[in-house]
Amino acid sequence: MRSGMICLLFAASVLLGGCVEAEPLRSGTHPPVHLTAWQTYWDMEGGRNDYDALRKKTDAISCFAVSYDENDTLYVPEEVRAMVEEYKGKKLDIYLSFTNDIIGKRRSEKDRELLWRLLGDDAAMDRTVEGIAALAASFGVHGVELDYENFAKDEKLFQRYLVFTYRLSAACVHQGLKLRIVLEPSVPFDAGFAKGPEYVVMLYNLYGKHSGPGAKADGAFIEKTLTKMEALPEKRAVAFATGGCLWQDYGLFGLKSGERRFITAREAVDLAQKHNLTPERDEASAALHFRFEADGHETEVWYADSETLNAWITLAANRGISSVSIWRLGGNVELGQVRNK
Repeated sequence: MRSGMICLLFAASVLLGGCVEAEPLRSGTHPPVHLTAWQTYWDMEGGRNDYDALRKKTDAISCFAVSYDENDTLYVPEEVRAMVEEYKGKKLDIYLSFTNDIIGKRRSEKDRELLWRLLGDDAAMDRTVEGIAALAASFGVHGVELDYENFAKDEKLFQRYLVFTYRLSAACVHQGLKLRIVLEPSVPFDAGFAKGPEYVVMLYNLYGKHSGPGAKADGAFIEKTLTKMEALPEKRAVAFATGGCLWQDYGLFGLKSGERRFITAREAVDLAQKHNLTPERDEASAALHFRFEADGHETEVWYADSETLNAWITLAANRGISSVSIWRLGGNVELGQVRNK
């Protein structure tokens, strides 16, 4: 009888223990972090306003972005040229960001076929390396940011990319340039990346246009990715995203779905105010969310405010991350409340 009672008590304790919920994700004290922010060429005025709000805490700026034209030639928007000159007068490191986007009559983002043309053979790869390093040096910036995406599922292309990062790292050292390499969280971090560059892992897009409603990141996703990142060489950094996403008429696991689009924090706040709503804070992600019906459509919005960003930074910093990047300047509310310590 006594042994049976002990067993019952043990079973009850296991069940109750399994029901204990994780602590809500909140901001708090954390070690200092080095803050980098992206500014985009399509939102110059918004970027300036957000930089002014965050300038005392910002250590580096990434000018986004250099892409390619339809002839696979590097394309620099005039706004990026102006951006670089504007930031030269400020006390921070300036990076020139390079993407595998195509700009022209045919526009394509994160173009995998472009990467094959740029990296597919050694001669093409050397031209790509030389072009990036020479352009960055000619602009007088402090460093190169490599933001090539959408290649990891192609094993052969991924191996070419790895070789490319070694060569680009050597070229940047030769030119006296720093190198940041932006990686998607799905990339195999244990593949043998070179020592020297800073590796910036995108801790966002957990939910977005590709999925149903939810936060761009939550505590579990951040923790899991930080553990995976331990396979990368030192100089490990993370990136968090401002703003959020809007889903219209989403249901039946995505079989029923209307418009899905990214929105800024300012747009989210304006929508909530328009419909007299008070957003709720999700405990697992610290993100804000709300729902409303208008014009016959059910709409759900999730987004990050300064408290969300501070909660994410707190978690990462307390896990040993000392460098954080913010995507992006422009369209934010109270960005100056983001803390770097």
